[in-house]
Parts: sequence; C-alpha cells; structure tokens
Amino acid sequence: MTKTELNKFKKILENKQEELERIVRNRDAITIEKSADALDEVQHAAERELAIRNLDRESNLLRNVRSALRRIEEGSFGTCLHCEEEISPKRLAAVPWAPYCIQCQEQADRNQDEGNEMFEDILVNAA
Repeated sequence: MTKTELNKFKKILENKQEELERIVRNRDAITIEKSADALDEVQHAAERELAIRNLDRESNLLRNVRSALRRIEEGSFGTCLHCEEEISPKRLAAVPWAPYCIQCQEQADRNQDEGNEMFEDILVNAA
C-alpha cells in the first residue's frame, strides 16, 4: 500500500473517530425518566434500551477505528489479523477499520453465530 493511500485511510479513520467520540459522549438518551403513567414508563424503558444498544454498537466501532489507526502506526494496516494476507482494497474502501479479509470475516461471523469464541478472543486482543 502506498503512502498516499495510507494517508487517505488515516484521514478517513481520524474523521470517523472524531464523529464516534462525539456520539459516544452524548448520553442524554439513556437517562432514566420517571413518569406517572405506566405506559410512558414502558415506552421510556424501551427507548433507553435501544439507545444503550446503539451506544454499545458505536463504542465497539470506535474501538475498531482506534485499532485500525494503531495498525497504521505499526505498519500492519491492510493485513488480515488472522491469516496475515492482504485485505482487498475494495474491502478497505468500504470498511477502512476492517481487521480481517473477507474470508476470515465470514468465518468469524459463522463462528460467532455458532457461539465459538476463537475469533472473539482474537478481536479483543487486537483492540
């Protein structure tokens, strides 16, 4: 990967990191609101649960973006963390924070669906 391409990905990742940090800092949607009406309480709880899930998803994405920025600094960006093959440029263009090539990502997704923790451990250690 050329220095120009690497700088382009670094800029994209830094912008995404800033955006996600703003989102993660805003926790207004998870505040507990009390209401005299039981139906309103249930509605607020459902909205809070959705906001918590979104916050969790954004936090995980932020962790992946930071990991990708670390890999740029270390010189390993664009290399699959599992098989150590080059991640395709098309995949990186679509998902610049991708830690795996498409084949390893598909395997990780299948393992996650089956409850296999192998790739989960790799991902946690990579982040």
